[in-house]
Amino acid sequence: MADALAKTGRLQGIYAILPADLETDDLLGRAEAALKGGVRLLQFRDKKQGYKRQLKRGRALRLLTRQYDARLMINDSVRLACDVEADGVHLGRDDAPNLIQLRQQVGDEFLVGITCRADAAFAKSVLQDGADYVSFGALWPTRSKPEVPAIGVQRLAKARQLFPAAIICAIGGITVDNIAQVKIAGADCAAVISGLFAAADIQLRAEQLIELWNRT
Repeated sequence: MADALAKTGRLQGIYAILPADLETDDLLGRAEAALKGGVRLLQFRDKKQGYKRQLKRGRALRLLTRQYDARLMINDSVRLACDVEADGVHLGRDDAPNLIQLRQQVGDEFLVGITCRADAAFAKSVLQDGADYVSFGALWPTRSKPEVPAIGVQRLAKARQLFPAAIICAIGGITVDNIAQVKIAGADCAAVISGLFAAADIQLRAEQLIELWNRT
C-alpha cells in the first residue's frame, strides 16, 4: 500500500457520488455545487445511457473537476475512465477483473477502488492484488441501494483494525447526523449520494459535511 498512499496523497474526506441518470444540465449543476462546497473527490455513474452520451458527460465532468482541482472517478467502466482521462475507476465485486492484469494495463497512477461490502477476506485479496482503496457498507439502510443489508459502524471499525494501512471508504446512509461516527470508526473517506445531492442547497450541505468531518 505504500505506493498507493504516495500517489493518492491519502484519499480522505467526502467522496461525492453523483446520482445516476440525471439530465446533463442537472448533473453538471449538482456536480459544480458540490465542488463549490469544497468536495474534491467525485464519482460519475451512468449505467443506463449509451456510450457516446456517457463519454460526452464524462468529459464535461472531467473539465469541471479540473477547474476545481478535484479527482474524478468513474463507476464500473475502465474504458470510460480511460477515455475521459479520469483519475480512476470504482468497481463492484462482480465487476472486478483480474486486478494484477488491470494494473498492468492502466499503470500505477490510475486509481482503482473496489466495493467489498462486509467481506474482509475479499478486501484482503483485492488490496494484495493492487486495489488503492476498498469500500465497506452499507453502514445504514440507504435508498440508493435498498437491497444492500446494513452492516453498522462496528464492522467498519473492525475493518480498520484488520487493515490499518489501507485506504477505507465507508458508504451507505451517511448524513450530517452520523458522519462523525464514520470518521471515529476509522474511515478515510465517507461516500455520500442522497446525503449530499438530495439537499435543497447542495453547496451548503457539502460545506456542512466537510466541516463536520474535519472537526471530528
